[in-house]
Amino acid sequence: QVQLVESGGGLVQAGGSLRLSCVASGRTFSLTTMAWFRQAPRKEREFVAAITWRGSTYYVDSVKGRFTSSRDNAKTTVSLQMNSLTPEDTARYYCAAAPMAYSSGSASYSENYNTWGQGTQVTVSS
Repeated sequence: QVQLVESGGGLVQAGGSLRLSCVASGRTFSLTTMAWFRQAPRKEREFVAAITWRGSTYYVDSVKGRFTSSRDNAKTTVSLQMNSLTPEDTARYYCAAAPMAYSSGSASYSENYNTWGQGTQVTVSS
């Protein structure tokens, strides 16, 4: 089993940047796909980004060119660098771990992730 702890959320003005981190512990980190999802009030949980154990990355169209996901297997950490933030990015961001190395299509489905962190709040003011 994997345990996930997110950090790095906060309040930022539009156009600003934040860097989220997720530290994993428990089972072998390098064998999983790691992802970020977000959920805004009164909205469905949305896929944001994923990174495979080999470092392949996938993003939802709305964040392409602004967000970058990375991972350090040695430190069991995955990060999400978020630039050019807009109020539409305001949400609670969740780190998730999948037990398999998924490809791009499968990586965006929340049902494929069996471990979730508690989330970290990101608020972007206009």
